Amino acid sequence: MRRVWKWCVAGVMALMLAVVLGSPVSTQAAEKTYVIGTDVTYAPFEFADKNNQYVGIDIDLMQAIAKAEGFKVDIKPLGFNAAVQALEANQIDGVIAGMQITPERQQKFAMSEPYYKTAVAMAVGQNSEVKSLKDLRGKRVALKTGTAAADYALSLKAKYGFTTVTFDDSNNMYQDVITGNSVACFDDKPVLQYAIATGLKLKLAGPESKASYYGFATQKDRSDHLDQRFNAGLKKVKADGTYAKIVAKYLGNGTQAAQKQTSAKTQDSDRSFLGLLRENWGTLMGGLKETMIVTIVAIFFATVVGILVGLLGVLPNQFARGVATTFIYIFRGLPLLVLALFIYTGVPSLIGSKIPAFVAGIITLTLNEGAYTAAFVKGGIQAVDDGQMEAARSLGLPFGKAMRRVILPQGIKIMIPSFINQFIITLKDTSILSIIGILELTQTGKIIIARNMEGFKIWTMVALIYLIIITLLTWLSNWVQRRMEA
Repeated sequence: MRRVWKWCVAGVMALMLAVVLGSPVSTQAAEKTYVIGTDVTYAPFEFADKNNQYVGIDIDLMQAIAKAEGFKVDIKPLGFNAAVQALEANQIDGVIAGMQITPERQQKFAMSEPYYKTAVAMAVGQNSEVKSLKDLRGKRVALKTGTAAADYALSLKAKYGFTTVTFDDSNNMYQDVITGNSVACFDDKPVLQYAIATGLKLKLAGPESKASYYGFATQKDRSDHLDQRFNAGLKKVKADGTYAKIVAKYLGNGTQAAQKQTSAKTQDSDRSFLGLLRENWGTLMGGLKETMIVTIVAIFFATVVGILVGLLGVLPNQFARGVATTFIYIFRGLPLLVLALFIYTGVPSLIGSKIPAFVAGIITLTLNEGAYTAAFVKGGIQAVDDGQMEAARSLGLPFGKAMRRVILPQGIKIMIPSFINQFIITLKDTSILSIIGILELTQTGKIIIARNMEGFKIWTMVALIYLIIITLLTWLSNWVQRRMEA
């Protein structure tokens, strides 16, 4: 039993090491390619086109500067708040996401020279009677987490007497106003203008803030001086006219470019449910594929960890049982979202080394789902009558052999349906990993909605895909349970 235990531990360590070492991170690649975080939904600065390729002023500008300065960029659509946290944790090299230059951000990050002038504006529903900040008293306002627009709104909160609710992406913030849950939202004026021109059912109201500027953020005191390379490249693309072409491509003369894109979308795409499904089928299947990969890999490691910890919990050793109980208590008690952010942004700050989003997601699910697996493994073994172990030991079988040949075969029959149910739970839990930028099915849905603003239809598609997969797994669970009872 002791030898088997050692082999299991060694196997788990080797597999986890293989995942980490097999991840696409290398010193050589990092020297040539910078990982740049950006928002998920922030047109016209960053958004996905119908081919699910990221485009926009920020994206095109970053790529133009990289070309001018002779380096490459790997754009990661993490969401604004997650991107800033990833930069703080040294998980990425920079952030370009309509990020306003503020004194607070200049203290924390190395901010580039300004590359776009902006201001914060307020938007309300098309039929809203709110016309000024005074009309917000006693009402709710929607904000986007971590943005300068949110800071501006919060600075007015006490004076004008409104309450706030926060969201991680722009689309959910806008939809909260459109559905009437909030009466207004605050965002950067060019973003609101573009969204309204492309069909968003909002209108601008009230005064705007004083002018501010977007900048590119990176860590301070980098040896490669990435902020200075950005500044140098910015001067070059402004001098040769590339910058003006990029801005004109998305904003043109006023909102003409946005209206032109709206007209093209209306003419070229079928906005019905089936039309949107056909148009986005490949993108949705790509998200489902990532979901299934994460689920299968995570459930494998969670099963191994859960079995080992569950066995620890029934060993005739007080220390081993204490370790199992503590593991189950901690990782079953932590919210999955908190655990994901802790591993992806907290741990790298502590160890000084990057953890790829995929690996962070696998570790998160392994610990959380492994704790639940350990609990039902432990419970399944303990559900076997105590007399079975006593009888085996009275026949002269050592503890390890009695466990393998007598207790586990009976306990496995109890556990198998729980294993399949845990697979279903893990599949659903992958949606939380969108917070760290994994492009699974839920994150894919957000990206599609940011492009076409068809939230109800796209979320219906995502829900149906989840429901179909979970229904198939439920049928499998019921079939296995019937076979085991036969």
